[in-house]
Amino acid sequence: MVETLAVTHKSHVSPTTEVEHPPRAAACQSTPMSAASLPGYPAPPSQIHSPTYTAAPQAHEYRLALNARLRPNRPPREFVKQTKNGGVSLRLVGQDDQASLPVYGLGAFVQGTVDINKTEGITSVEVQIEGTLKLEEVAEGGAATHKLCLSKSILWVKDRTQDAPCPNSLRFNLTLPATFSDGDKTYPLPPSYEAHLSGLPGFRANINYSVSAFAVKPNDVQNLVKSTLFRKDDWAVTTPFLYHPRTRPSVPIPTPLSANPSLGGFDDTPQWKVFSSTVIPNRRGVQDVSVKLHLPATRIFCVRQPIPFHLSFHSTAESLAAFIAVAPVAGILSPKRQFTRIQLMRQTTVDVRNAMVLGTKTDIWRVDCIGEGAFRFSGDGADWAAFSGDIFIGDHITIGGFKAGGFSTRDYLVLNINPPDLLKSPFKELRMVVPIRLATDPWNEDGSGLGGYGGQYGPPSISSSEELEAAPELHYQR
Repeated sequence: MVETLAVTHKSHVSPTTEVEHPPRAAACQSTPMSAASLPGYPAPPSQIHSPTYTAAPQAHEYRLALNARLRPNRPPREFVKQTKNGGVSLRLVGQDDQASLPVYGLGAFVQGTVDINKTEGITSVEVQIEGTLKLEEVAEGGAATHKLCLSKSILWVKDRTQDAPCPNSLRFNLTLPATFSDGDKTYPLPPSYEAHLSGLPGFRANINYSVSAFAVKPNDVQNLVKSTLFRKDDWAVTTPFLYHPRTRPSVPIPTPLSANPSLGGFDDTPQWKVFSSTVIPNRRGVQDVSVKLHLPATRIFCVRQPIPFHLSFHSTAESLAAFIAVAPVAGILSPKRQFTRIQLMRQTTVDVRNAMVLGTKTDIWRVDCIGEGAFRFSGDGADWAAFSGDIFIGDHITIGGFKAGGFSTRDYLVLNINPPDLLKSPFKELRMVVPIRLATDPWNEDGSGLGGYGGQYGPPSISSSEELEAAPELHYQR
């Protein structure tokens, strides 16, 4: 297998500089020459020198590819959390020392050391990882708590036969699980998340993870290991951490479509899926308007990239002329001036009891707009009009949808056509909903060089067969 290493190359040779090379002597020539007869060599310009190399690209450069296994060795960074008296320090390696919290990805190793300042009287030292999902329905009286993960490791136990002192530093290595079970189903381990819905009814939902270290120091405890039961005399340090499993699309965003006058709209290609609907007229003499929304076939997008789309309308010339009043307007306008909008919506649902009342589920949900589309005019004809655009996702969105027990988030693209006055408008309103999935990272041909926490990728948390009509899975790397 051939491994390649991308190296940043910087050359300071001016593109207009010409270097004169001396003529080469014939190979068979053997006539001796004096120093005075030697050809002259011009001094090279001062700006020409050996090219320099850097491990990371500069501001004006970019990386084409990178094999992660061949990255230069960098000094390890640590996230440190101490007790108030400084007696116990929890050091987590492989973290950004400037970050407010540690961050881990799919199946990550939580590695580090437990440092103890004064070891006299300590009988055992242990470390643990814990994750919890807490759901509470406000006014409905329901609550549920799920243990997402609980991994413990005893680092040292006092041997009374040898009476050896506790080491001042103990290493540990714990692995985050990839899944969890609520007793009924098994789900991928959900990311750190928090959501709430104010009012009645309402809900609060939290997914939290933490890593803790305990130095047990009982006064008069006879047993060898008292573990974490004796908090009064223990030295304990705990830090929450963020669990952000990384995902990415398995294919790139396809090439944009172009409006084709001969076809009366956009071309149909396998890389783009068409979602069709109809705007119903509100009065006689007006024909239906056919609506076609083109989206990338996978419907899997990176949260840091705009979502492209194409939208076309088809009807008679008379009906399209009447439809102009509510048709898209190029650019980003305030909602009051845009009667056709395409938005990215996130639905967060909490279902504590998992019950049915009169055939209706008792879950509670909220819906938030997390992205807004901007339109560009693409072309038109006697019986059609076409627009293209991008949906820009809010900077606060960092993870995609997931499902964990009675808590889930799902993302949808929603196309709305809302006439300003339904009584006077020649058309009724339209609402088209298309489920999609968001990934944390963009598509990458070889999947390397993304850096960050763990460098591992996870499969989708929502079944693609249920939500996305067997759309391709998110690419993952173990």
